[in-house]
Amino acid sequence: MNEMTIKRSGRRQQAWVYAITLLFCADFVFYGYMPSHRRMETLRTSRSQQASMIQMATTQSKELPALKLRLKNVQKVVERYDTYIPQEASLGVFLQEIARIMTEHRLTDQVVVPGQEVESGGVGCIPVHINCKGSLKDLFGFFRDFQAMERLVRIQSVSLKNDSEYTGQVTMETDAVVFYQLQTPQRTGGQAGPSQRGMSNGA
Repeated sequence: MNEMTIKRSGRRQQAWVYAITLLFCADFVFYGYMPSHRRMETLRTSRSQQASMIQMATTQSKELPALKLRLKNVQKVVERYDTYIPQEASLGVFLQEIARIMTEHRLTDQVVVPGQEVESGGVGCIPVHINCKGSLKDLFGFFRDFQAMERLVRIQSVSLKNDSEYTGQVTMETDAVVFYQLQTPQRTGGQAGPSQRGMSNGA
């Protein structure tokens, strides 16, 4: 009887040891290892996000000078909007200015032909086709002064063709666009339109 009791007692103690060991293992897994693992994963994710933000900030900082230059150019255009884009087409003045620049740079065979006007977003656009002939130095001087004009002009295309006789003369064809502000009712409200003038004369 005593031996059986001792054996049972030993088995119970062994069972308690196993149970306590199992509890310790479960406690370590659920309250130690898993929270630590989650914290490590969260830390890795945070470090990865931080590295991505640092890389993005570095890339954006490299682009900052170019963005500042673009902003400066936009502010310059906004400040002098009425100069760059006048309220009237003033096409005759513009064509005379082009002819003057071409003459100053000794360009010959001058042809300046305006195209059909197009209206878009409150701004009128007039395409202008330019032909002339001269040396490369004179042509580049023309483009330099052409781009320096206070009026906003966009060059669409440029074609240069060398003289077949190799005289150093180059024929240039350029398509450009000049802009002007469309007259709104607020600006012309004080002036009677053609129909209104006709009605008043008829009365």
